[in-house]
Amino acid sequence: MVKSQTGGNGQYRPVDLAREHGLSAQAVRNYERDAVLPPARRTPSGYRVYTERHAVALRAHVALVAAHGHATGSEVMRAVGRGDRAAALRAIDESHVRLLRDRETLDAVEKAVGALARPSVPARPSVPARPSVPARPSVPARPAAERPQRLIPIGALAHRLSVVPATLRAWERAGILVPDREGGGSRRYSADDVRDAELAHLLRRGGYPLAHIAVVVDQVRRAGGPEPLAASLDDWRARLDARARAMLTAAGRLADHLRACEADPGP
Repeated sequence: MVKSQTGGNGQYRPVDLAREHGLSAQAVRNYERDAVLPPARRTPSGYRVYTERHAVALRAHVALVAAHGHATGSEVMRAVGRGDRAAALRAIDESHVRLLRDRETLDAVEKAVGALARPSVPARPSVPARPSVPARPSVPARPAAERPQRLIPIGALAHRLSVVPATLRAWERAGILVPDREGGGSRRYSADDVRDAELAHLLRRGGYPLAHIAVVVDQVRRAGGPEPLAASLDDWRARLDARARAMLTAAGRLADHLRACEADPGP
């Protein structure tokens, strides 16, 4: 709770409001300048005098920023300040939609990682062992980095996925595939491109739109494949849950701010 240092009567200096949130007094003054906080009354000597209404507003702003980000939090506070409650609530709704979209992306990534981790070729049935024969001298395998990477043309990849080449070109336009071009000519797909195409094919069958699939594939690509990405999924979900909880806290702080504005409309 804010403690007044101006002699009581619910009046506060910038530093009094700032201390509760670990902010600087200048940050509080900047919030007022940017219309995030209501205008403060000035003393005859020009010093700002804040009230409980400003303390409530600052709590709302800090909670909104933690939940929705600085841009959305400031947008909501300015909308409330100018009396446009509809714009404030719309900004909150849009932020909730973004969180839901992020959850859907995570669900799709988890599904894709699980599918890519499963063997694509069923195990062969066991057969009787053949009589042993003298083993040939072993030849050391070439390191993976030294092996030439096999690139396949668009027709071969389309056949592998049972799609037409036009589908792969559409995925490329959506940013899902980034094939190599031989001298700017025909497309050639690497093993990573094939992985991305198989992932896109899986998600497309699940009804996901191309824009959504592009986000998922980008996550896999940035992680270096499904295995490294799988290790970060729990942390990803925990961060989404933390955002959701922060939104609940922010909703309560914003409701307090709206009630304070109704009780004291200010100038």
